Order: sequence, then C-alpha cells, then structure tokens
Amino acid sequence: MSNLNGKVAIVTGAGRGLGREEALQLARQGARVIVNDLGGNAGSEEAAQSVVEEIKSFGGEALAVFGDCADWNDSEAVFKAAIDNFGDLNILVNNAGFCRDKAIFNMTEDEFDSVVRVHLKGHFVNMRHATSYWRNKCKADGKPVFGRLVSTSSEAFLFGSAGQPNYASAKAGITAMTMGAAQIMFNYGVTANVICPRARTDMTNQGVTAQMFAKPEEGFDMFSAANVAPLVGYLASEQAANVSGEVFVVWGDEVNIVHSPVIDTQFKHGGRWTPEALADAMGEHFAGQTPIRDGFAIMPQ
Repeated sequence: MSNLNGKVAIVTGAGRGLGREEALQLARQGARVIVNDLGGNAGSEEAAQSVVEEIKSFGGEALAVFGDCADWNDSEAVFKAAIDNFGDLNILVNNAGFCRDKAIFNMTEDEFDSVVRVHLKGHFVNMRHATSYWRNKCKADGKPVFGRLVSTSSEAFLFGSAGQPNYASAKAGITAMTMGAAQIMFNYGVTANVICPRARTDMTNQGVTAQMFAKPEEGFDMFSAANVAPLVGYLASEQAANVSGEVFVVWGDEVNIVHSPVIDTQFKHGGRWTPEALADAMGEHFAGQTPIRDGFAIMPQ
C-alpha cells in the first residue's frame, strides 16, 4: 500500500459516504487526517467523530473539525487546525456537497445558489487556502512541496442532468477550476485531479439513481463508496507524482480516464458562412442524430 506516513490530509464532507471512505483510506496509508464536516447538529458531528474513532482504532491519527466548507473563515479554521495539530498540509480532498433537484423551469434562485455555493465555492475556498499555503512553502523552502488536490465532480458535467441544472453546472465549474490549478501548481510540486464517482451515498439514494445504485442482495457491491477510495489513495501518493490534470470516472472495479474534448467534425466554407449555407452543409450531419433527452441513457455501463 502506498506510504503516506507523515503526510497530512483534509477531507471535506468526511462524516459519511465517499468522504468517510476516503478519510479511512488515507489514514490506512499512514496519513494524519482532518475529518471535516458541517457540524451544527448531533447527527453530523457524531458521524464525523465516529470516523475519527475508527481511524484511531487501527492506530491512525485524526481530528474532527466542523465548519461550512464554503465559508472563507470556516475553511481557514480547518487549515489552521491541520497546521496547529499536525504541522503541515499535503493532501486536500474536496468532497462535501448536497443536492436540490428540480427541472430548470421549476428551480428557485435559492435552490440554484445554495448548491453551486457548496459544491463550486466550497471547492474554490479550500483550494485557495491550500494552493496559497503550498506556493508560499515552496518559495520559503526553495524546493517543490508534496501537494495533492483531489476534486469531486460528476458525469453530470459531461452529459448534463435534466433534473440538476444547479449540480451539473457546479460540477462543470469544479472540473474547469481543477484543470487550471493543475497547470499553475505543478511546478510547485502539486498535482490536481478530478474524480467522477458512481456510488451509493446520501445524494444518490433518491430518485432515479436510488434504483440504479441499489445494493445487491449478494455478490460484489458495484456502487459501494468504498470502491472509489483506493483511487483517491493512489492520487494522493508519491507514485502519482506525474499524474495531474486528469479526469477519472470510477466505480466498482472500473477506473476510466476522460480525455479532453477534441474536434469531432469540421465544416469549412472558404468565406463567411450564411445561415442557408450552414443548413445545407450540416443538415445531413444532424439528420440522423437524436438529441439527448436523458443523460443516464448515454452513460457507459
């Protein structure tokens, strides 16, 4: 197993689901883990503390720190806790999020803003503190740091999601922001990658995904959140020092790498197009195509 002894990790939304499994995975590899969750109610605080106790039960080190992942000051306090208690920061796994699903013609302003805030701004705030810390440390030490950013996106950013215009938009933004961070941070010793997990969590236990991701009565549990965690462990390791700016779709026993968009079909005119010329040129191309009506229908199975 990849050795993360001496490394310090922050995992947001780590009380349940994917975040819990990721925190446990990093701790089993030797990392000291800040288990971050929203707090403010007994259920979430107990869940986060139970992750800490489980880590301690197998000899690991962990600390629960509560706060809103999208709040600048709360995020700063999480980073301060990592430095004050463990002396450094090496790994940031942004995982926290929630859903407020509606079709675009029914969605309220708050349902859009709140989801984009937690997912997209939550990633930004934590990435901002982490990248600033690593850049300053690199300059002070005169050498690259050991830094790992893992962002949580979704295939919704690729295919859209008819009932999640807020969520899909946030996940697209997360992917773009992480790709930018990968480019600017690599020379400082920092990698940045995106995972798009398919897993049974609080966010997928309702609606169409509840049936898709249901736990089987027997056999391999394809959509267990625990199946995603090893990829996070790998991306956090020294072995993945040259892996950056990548997007992974992961579930069950599969890891898929998503390549950057490429030009699929090209039309040239030899001058400025007219609407009529475009209709003539592209009409046949689109005549045999069916517009996307259900993103899940075209997801690779």
